[in-house]
Order: sequence, then structure tokens, then C-alpha cells
Amino acid sequence: MRCEILASSVLQPSPPDSPALSALVDALLRRHGHAVNAILFYGSCLRSGDLFDGLVDLYLIVDDYTAFYARKTRALANWLLPPTVFYAEIGVADRIVRAKYAVLSSADLRNGTSRRWFHSYLWGRFTQPTALAWCRDEAARRQIEASLESARRTFLEQVLPRLPAAGRVRDLWQQGLQLSYGAELRAESAGRPAELTAAALDYYAAATREAAASLRYPLAIDGSGADSRYRAEISALSRGLSRAAWALRTAQGKLLSVARLLKALLTFEGGLDYIAWKLERHSGQRIEIPPRVRRYPLIFVWGLFWRLYRRGVFR
Repeated sequence: MRCEILASSVLQPSPPDSPALSALVDALLRRHGHAVNAILFYGSCLRSGDLFDGLVDLYLIVDDYTAFYARKTRALANWLLPPTVFYAEIGVADRIVRAKYAVLSSADLRNGTSRRWFHSYLWGRFTQPTALAWCRDEAARRQIEASLESARRTFLEQVLPRLPAAGRVRDLWQQGLQLSYGAELRAESAGRPAELTAAALDYYAAATREAAASLRYPLAIDGSGADSRYRAEISALSRGLSRAAWALRTAQGKLLSVARLLKALLTFEGGLDYIAWKLERHSGQRIEIPPRVRRYPLIFVWGLFWRLYRRGVFR
């Protein structure tokens, strides 16, 4: 079923009515359809509606990893450190659509967007506008919507204790996304959270209002849209614990980011070139892969990562 026809609110954005997206979804379903129960679309191409400008960001939500992979070692790698990322490109008319798709199980999506999940990698991503490009059935749609709602609630509960007690909803999300981005090694500029917030102010205002009543902390919302303001009642103890949690989350996230990059070298065909392309796109700096890194990546990639970090490519 094409889930975009069911999208009817600002919190469930519809993907663009694009032949390119339909062709890409169909190609992925032919390749992996037996194990896929939903395909999520997010990122810059969703915001622009132009699938030919950049890399289309997708998540394939699968029943379980053993059903998706023929090799148990790959299923284990995806289970140990989700998600695993793949690259795809297809021809549409006389143009090429390029996509990065990450494989994540239904269980990991559900857990990673819940209050039980410590790090922000998943609930920080899925709190942002995310469209259903395809789903297997109504049950899959309901599960996805529940996880996206949970991500927004978890995000707000984790960032509010680190923010002022009152202010603009715009600033709440901008500063909250900055916390989430800071808990990983990211190549995006420092102004990226501000760009993301400005691009979807109505969505973030609606998300805050919808989640307010279900949060652990009393949260009041005044106004609407871009003029929305919030007031949160959070104890000094909760704020102190939150500072400690975000410090730990940041340290953990840097290590996990390095681990995911290394996993990409082993599981992602053309992984080095993809990583270089992504870093160049977000940092604006040229990335050269030395021949010895290509020959022996697990030995020499550490020095490359350190040099890129020193240059400010990673933050």
C-alpha cells in the first residue's frame, strides 16, 4: 500500500508525488521486499521535494535482521550496532536517483525511539519530519506512527531539562537539535539545527503541542506556529541529572560514531568513497583517501579520521 495517501496532518508529512520516489521504492522492494514492512523518507530531499538534488535518505524497517540478510554475520553486525547503511542508484528517464538506505528492525525502531533508549541517535532523527513512502499494511502504519510519536515525546523529555524554563518553541527545537547533533561526530555546520528548525516551524510547533500533555514535566504552550512559546516546570535535581546525562551521551555518541564509520567500511560497498562524499558535502572541504587507507582501511583509517577531526571536518 502507498502510505502517503493516508498522511493527513503536519505531523505526518506526505512524500512528494514523484515518479523518481516510486521507482526507487519499487526497486528496493524488488530487492528486499520479503523482509520489509515500511520505508521511511526523511532528510534534505524530503524538505526540498527534489530527489535528484543530493542523496535520498531512506530507512527500511524490516521484520528482523535474519530475514533480511542471507549471511548471519551481516545480520549480527546490524543487530549489534544498528543501523547498517547501503547505497542504491537507479535510472529515471535520463537522470539518476541516488539513495542511502539504512536497515533497522521494527524492534530497534520501537526501542530506539522510546524513553528507555539512552542515546539520541534514533529518537533525535525520528523527531524530525519523516514521511512514510511505503508500508506493508495498516498494522505496519500504526506501528510506525506510534514510534514517531514516541520519538518526539522522548526528545522533548530529554532536552527540556537542559534548556531555559521558558522561551520560544523555535529555540527549544533549535537548541534541542544542537544537543542531539553534538552527541555524535557530525560534519554539518553549526548552523544546521537552525536551518532544520526554520524549514519546518509549523511541524515543530504542532509536535510540541501534541506531546505536551504526555510529558513527565508540566509543559504549557502559548500562541501558535512561529509565535509559539513554552513554559516548563522542571526541578533543579532533574536539571542536574540531565547535565550529567548529556555529558555521558556525548562521550558515548562520539565512540558510537567511530564504530559506525568502521562498520560502514566493512559492510558498505564503496564505504570509503561514501564517507568521503558525505563529509565533503557537509563540511565543504575536499577529502582525499590515501592509497594505503584503501588497501588496509582498518589499520590506517584511524590516522585519517584524526587528521579530519583536527581540520574540523568532524565536530
